Amino acid sequence: MPNGKSLFLGVLVGGVVGASVSLLTTPTSGEEMRNRMKDQTDRLRDLTQEIKENGLDLKNQLAQTSKEGAALLKDLSQDIKESVESWKETVEPHQENLQEHLLQIEEGIKELEEKIKEQNYSR
Repeated sequence: MPNGKSLFLGVLVGGVVGASVSLLTTPTSGEEMRNRMKDQTDRLRDLTQEIKENGLDLKNQLAQTSKEGAALLKDLSQDIKESVESWKETVEPHQENLQEHLLQIEEGIKELEEKIKEQNYSR
């Protein structure tokens, strides 16, 4: 937020300096100069209030966005957790069958290797 404070301070100082130079270098009567100074002061006050309100709006929007983001991340992590659990429940019953099939395939390969060896020795 240091940049926001610097911007605000720059606008404030620039407005005061600009108004002062403008008022002091213009040949006008005292009453007209007072009216101009009052107008400039009012505009500066309005600008300051508007900047303050915009800053508060931005702060509130950032707070709301961060709350919504946190809620979305929580929901997303819960969805992922549920998906992983569901996948585990789906795979686990089939895991034993897969292991049995792998053992049968290994046994089949061993039998084939033995038959090949026997055929090579019998020749």
